[in-house]
Amino acid sequence: MDTAPEHPAAPAVAAVRPASLSPSRAADFMQCPLLYRFRVIDKLPEKPSAAATRGTVVHAVLERLFDAPAGERTAPRATGLVPGEWEKLLAARPELGELFLREDGSHDAERLATWLRDAERLVERWFSLEDPTRLEPAERELFVETVLDSGLKLRGIVDRLDVAPSGDLRIVDYKTGKAPAPQYRDTPLFQMMFYALVVWRLRGRIPRRLQLVYLGSGDVLTYDPVEAELVAVERKLRALWEAITLATETGDWRPRPTKLCGWCDHQSVCPEFGGTPPPYPLPVPAPRTAADDGPAAPAQGAQGRMDPV
Repeated sequence: MDTAPEHPAAPAVAAVRPASLSPSRAADFMQCPLLYRFRVIDKLPEKPSAAATRGTVVHAVLERLFDAPAGERTAPRATGLVPGEWEKLLAARPELGELFLREDGSHDAERLATWLRDAERLVERWFSLEDPTRLEPAERELFVETVLDSGLKLRGIVDRLDVAPSGDLRIVDYKTGKAPAPQYRDTPLFQMMFYALVVWRLRGRIPRRLQLVYLGSGDVLTYDPVEAELVAVERKLRALWEAITLATETGDWRPRPTKLCGWCDHQSVCPEFGGTPPPYPLPVPAPRTAADDGPAAPAQGAQGRMDPV
């Protein structure tokens, strides 16, 4: 007899109601409400990704490079930082070492070397897109947080914030993948508009430019937002938060099947794949029954008598 798959071990930290919204979590909910629940409320573990880990290392290198004087910000220096940033990340997250193990559990040095070379190539490509000797970022890996008038807390991390002598702001985000086709650019643009809204609320100035640097394909995409667009983004985020709040209170988190489901780590507990989600860890109101509303009043006729059946 088949048995239902076991649920992942309960997270060490007790589940709490969502209290803020970030670009990535907003994207999760828009992609699939159940995915948002698994990541934010259930905190289900996910397997490390070689691509995501490489992105973390590359981001760290591009942040650290600006510690050096302008004249020393060279491609060889930057690529030389890659192994050290990987070692620091591995020390903080030893489980990432599993990415480079053979089936028998032994270390795959060749696979790691290839992965490091790929990271170095991404770093090197950046130099063909921007000239770090002519840049002096005002902020790097900047944590931003603001509370809207509605009470919604927005937060995130901006890769780089440039401030021109005129005071104009430019928000820069590094992507280690390839630039999406025009019809698929709404998601990364929404992330940048999110950051623009937060920076506007914090600094009282609308960013002059949003810039996405795609190291995987060597593309730079820019967008210049206007106030009306940011106001519209704020309205969208409020509506999104209302939907998240309702799902949190009712426990009604529905899957939304897309082509991205094939990359999801949670298929074993997703109804779309025959799985059963773990028990909902937050309290929800008990469903109402007819008894809760009391006996139904009898139907009355024109003279105040019960109508015959």
